[in-house]
Amino acid sequence: MTTPQRFTSVEARLDAAAHAVLARLPATGWSGAMVEFVVFGIKQGWAALFGGALLGLIMITRFGWFEAMPIARYDFLFLAAIALQAAMLGFKLETWSEARVILIFHIVGTLMELFKTAAGSWTYPDPSFFHFGNVPLFSGFMYAAVGSYMARINRIFDIRLTNYPPRWLSVVLAALIYINFFAHHFLPDIRYGLFVAVFVIFLPVSMHYRVHRSWHRMPLLVAFLLVTFFIWIAENIGTLTRTWVYPRSYAAWLPVGPDKFGSWFLLMIISVVLVTLVHPPRAPDRE
Repeated sequence: MTTPQRFTSVEARLDAAAHAVLARLPATGWSGAMVEFVVFGIKQGWAALFGGALLGLIMITRFGWFEAMPIARYDFLFLAAIALQAAMLGFKLETWSEARVILIFHIVGTLMELFKTAAGSWTYPDPSFFHFGNVPLFSGFMYAAVGSYMARINRIFDIRLTNYPPRWLSVVLAALIYINFFAHHFLPDIRYGLFVAVFVIFLPVSMHYRVHRSWHRMPLLVAFLLVTFFIWIAENIGTLTRTWVYPRSYAAWLPVGPDKFGSWFLLMIISVVLVTLVHPPRAPDRE
């Protein structure tokens, strides 16, 4: 299998410049570990570039938007998300394969939004011109931001996986998770059975990733939980800014409940499986 290119041409130049600086920094002991930790944080931020920018715009428009503006807040976010996507491709900060992943996530997310808003799970309180049904079109980019992060982190950290389950099994599990997001409104909710299935299938899987000088290893389930936690934080920011509103917090903001944490955890599985369809899992090199 051909190893995918880790960096775009622009990222390769940035990486070379960064290595010129990092080469002069400590490589061992506590100082070396701190260098590795800082690089880890910077790379995480770079992987979340699209999502971080979109979240920043959500916060800015909540506290700096007025009814007299010539365009609705949701429409601005939609056009801004398109501009961000075009800029990342134009300035070679993102690959076309990652753009395809974002498109897939946008479609999957928008379909879910259409159903969930119709079922009353949450609402978008502000008006918009660019919408489909009760769903402003920018909302699909919030799912796309997750897809962008998952695809970018895969190559930026050169992620390898051991004991990854057969892809057909992961696809079946992801399909059941996605179907349950809709079906539990009419049929018994099987999410707890899905949690067990995720645990059994992914417990043996380890993720190997390269930060700067060293390779590191982490159970994939732990990685799922960490990413889910930060998505949960982002969702709390989304509800705090009244970008979308749950029925229980329509009168006054309340933190997003633990049930949503579980939902995002299951959505993580769908995210990982969709990314593996574009970037097949790779085992660590023998050396």
